[in-house]
Amino acid sequence: MKIGIFGSDYQAGKQKSIKNLFDKLQALGAEVWVEKNFRNYLSRQFAYTPSVSGSIESDIFPLEMAISLGGDGTFLKTAVWVGRQGIPILGINTGRLGFLADVRTDEIETTLAEIFRREYSLEERTLLEMSASLPFRGKFNFALNEIAVLKRDTSAMISIQTYLNDEFLANYLSDGLLVATPTGSTAYSMSVGGPIIIPQANNFVLSPVAPHSLNVRPLVIPEDYKIRLKVQSRDSNFLVALDGRSDIYPSGVEFIIRKADFTVKIVKPYHRNFYDTLREKLLWGTDMREQ
Repeated sequence: MKIGIFGSDYQAGKQKSIKNLFDKLQALGAEVWVEKNFRNYLSRQFAYTPSVSGSIESDIFPLEMAISLGGDGTFLKTAVWVGRQGIPILGINTGRLGFLADVRTDEIETTLAEIFRREYSLEERTLLEMSASLPFRGKFNFALNEIAVLKRDTSAMISIQTYLNDEFLANYLSDGLLVATPTGSTAYSMSVGGPIIIPQANNFVLSPVAPHSLNVRPLVIPEDYKIRLKVQSRDSNFLVALDGRSDIYPSGVEFIIRKADFTVKIVKPYHRNFYDTLREKLLWGTDMREQ
């Protein structure tokens, strides 16, 4: 199996887990490739140079599977690398919460053994696509978690006129507005009071950030809706972030957000599912008084 490793530059104290991953892949006979910057980081930071087939340096790489080693931020960056190639991604969590990267470091050996026995499933996750009169500065105008329209570092709110399938919905006077996928419903959207949506639901959610009106609430919509936003800012510009990759736009720009025409494939071992993650990460059903 040809596997690519993508990692973050925040792996202090994780040397043992990283080495364990490479050793296990070698023992299983995998052909291993490593993203160039991560390979350089391992050499520079830990003086560790794993035995691999080569470095991933371009946007095209014929892998059977990609492994994201880090937190959810690293997983999102790996999804950008993979793009439209349809390569399944396995997330190993060396970060903190980890909804996307949900395989613990103590599960590396067991999980890899299962994967090489083909004992896993693939979940296809929907992405958002953004288009505007001014192109997004980043090369990848898609988001797996959310597209966030936000005020910059000032006290003034922004105005976001919102249309669904060209029907006027509302003018959000707020610090911002999030358009989130089911995958992103446990990320930024959840932190501003948005609902949790299971990955298999065919919906998006609009979640306002600190709205001026208290009766404005998150809204769940079908994923096939076209969302049009026109943004006005007293400070002449505002911020747009796609999974944290941001750009600054001038006041008055209009955006179209819709479902992307491709998906991200996430590797799920048979012993782990979304409900396990909710119980483990959010402590659902746990009575803290019994701890």
